[in-house]
Amino acid sequence: MELKRRFFLFGIGFSIGIVLLLFFLNGKDASCNYLPNARMLEILRSKHRVFDDEVLQIMTEKQIDSASIVNLLLKGDIDFSKSKVHQEPCRYYWIDGYIQEKETSIYVENCDTIVTIQRLYFE
Repeated sequence: MELKRRFFLFGIGFSIGIVLLLFFLNGKDASCNYLPNARMLEILRSKHRVFDDEVLQIMTEKQIDSASIVNLLLKGDIDFSKSKVHQEPCRYYWIDGYIQEKETSIYVENCDTIVTIQRLYFE
């Protein structure tokens, strides 16, 4: 079979596959998080969040609302070198990002059903 013909047939099959995927996934909230950072942030966002008293005090002083923390969990970066990912029963994650255009870091405890924001560093 000629090389041109192979590419032509591949293109037809690929196009049909894309159309079918768009048809079946249309309107669904499907996502594919393959990288560890995105996958872990999605898990942290999906659980119930609790704030430590010290964090709540800093949030009221700096006028930070919980939506800013959720945004940090959406767009932040996990620093795995500062995190304790193999600890049992709860794992700890260090997340860096921006709140109100200032560098911010949070230290999060991830247990089975609950996520506790333990520390907040707001510069």
